[in-house]
Amino acid sequence: MNEAALYVVATPIGNLGDMSPRAIEVLRGVDRIAAEDTRHSAALMRHFGIDTPMQALHEHNERQVSSRIIEQIQQGQSIALISDAGTPLVSDPGYVLVREAQAAGIKVVPIPGPSALIAALSCSGMPTDRFSFEGFLPHKSGPRRKRLEAVREDPRTLVFYESPHRILDCLEDMIGVFGAEREAVMARELTKTFETIRRLPLAELQAFVQGDDNQQKGEYVLLLAGAEAQEGDELGEEVRRMASILAEELPVKQAAALAARVSGEKKNRIYKYLLNSQ
Repeated sequence: MNEAALYVVATPIGNLGDMSPRAIEVLRGVDRIAAEDTRHSAALMRHFGIDTPMQALHEHNERQVSSRIIEQIQQGQSIALISDAGTPLVSDPGYVLVREAQAAGIKVVPIPGPSALIAALSCSGMPTDRFSFEGFLPHKSGPRRKRLEAVREDPRTLVFYESPHRILDCLEDMIGVFGAEREAVMARELTKTFETIRRLPLAELQAFVQGDDNQQKGEYVLLLAGAEAQEGDELGEEVRRMASILAEELPVKQAAALAARVSGEKKNRIYKYLLNSQ
């Protein structure tokens, strides 16, 4: 029996061999499992011989269900949180529950394991020391391009999740915003039978996916190389000093905008400098 707490448990993203012994032990030992989709997770539980009762916690009921789970833990029960696949809260429900549990003084215990984000980064061949996870992009082209425009000059590796029915449209918008030559990686169906990992310029990657119907199926992680620094991007000492002081008190975007207004320097150059200096 586990102590009364909230256990955030990672489950496989495809290959069941990635389920950790600790995760199995915790899921067998808790009083109840909060699952994104109980029908989906039932197959995983049967495979590992886990008969712990489950209750649904998904994006449509999280606020209502979280209060009930908090009460259950306060009454001495142990609850595990799982998503359909991978690590909960990473583009999945759970944020509200974890935050409310912490506010109530409840112990939150991570049970780490598979994550499509980290798996894709580890095999992408792109810089991993600094990256920006952008999750799922908007469904429609206009808002999607607007989001992409906002990170076009970001020097960090950019990571996105995407679904099969939007993959071609997404790549088209990425070419329009980042250019045909921006290096990209598509990591598809990670850990599954038809896993595909391909690094190409965006236009070539689009052609690869467009030319093979099989590459238009499954779940995707898309990674883009960060923007390269241009010649003459070195900021003056006074601008750097002012921007750094402002960044100590303000979020980076606000600090860059204010420093640009005072100095007349371009906001994007200051923003890149602050990101690189953190």
